Amino acid sequence: MTKKIIQWIVPLFLAGVSISNVAARNVTSPAETPAHPATQEVKIDNFSFAPQTITIPVGTTIHWTNRDDIPHTVVSEDKTTFKSKVLDTDQDFAFTFSQPGTFNYFCSVHPKMTATVVVK
Repeated sequence: MTKKIIQWIVPLFLAGVSISNVAARNVTSPAETPAHPATQEVKIDNFSFAPQTITIPVGTTIHWTNRDDIPHTVVSEDKTTFKSKVLDTDQDFAFTFSQPGTFNYFCSVHPKMTATVVVK
């Protein structure tokens, strides 16, 4: 009887060990999981950027979309960090923020249109 029990237990034990080893190899810890870049949207409408201030983590891409009936631009305050072409209705511009900091920007066609991106 003992021999029959061992004949059943040993294969089950070995099968369980091999399955758990396979499962353990396929599990990734949060540190190993590749980060997916984040995306945020800013709407340009009614002569304003919405939201007016947005806080994002480093590596996030912001897409600005012109929903207004007139052209607008998206230009960093220093005029070199990012600068879109003139955006007609429903056109968009994207920029990925790779450094932390506060980035003020404006519309060069309508300089009183301003907003801020805070990157942490």
